[in-house]
Amino acid sequence: MRRAVIKELEDVKAEDIVVIGLTGKSDIADYMIVASGRSQRQVGAAADRVHRAVKATSGRAPAVEGLPACDWVLIDTGDVIVHIFRPEVREFYNLEKMWSAELPLDHADGASEGAL
Repeated sequence: MRRAVIKELEDVKAEDIVVIGLTGKSDIADYMIVASGRSQRQVGAAADRVHRAVKATSGRAPAVEGLPACDWVLIDTGDVIVHIFRPEVREFYNLEKMWSAELPLDHADGASEGAL
């Protein structure tokens, strides 16, 4: 699924495609893909292409949020969460920074308080 999504984003000329592995960070999906479109029209076109590819690949339509405005569209394929932003909206929310951060050690791993 991840490869199909990336191919569609590349075909529609989405920019700054980033893949973030979520294993060990969240149970919501295996991967998060973040990409930008230069305009609302391009964001909508990219979302439409991804939606169609996911439906063709999996046989079921993914959940989609944000299509009317096309500033930020989220597509949930089950294994892959796709975020397609206009550049200024992507910069504001900065999901890559939040989800790419290393997880802090918990006390069970032998880290003592204040050692971080």
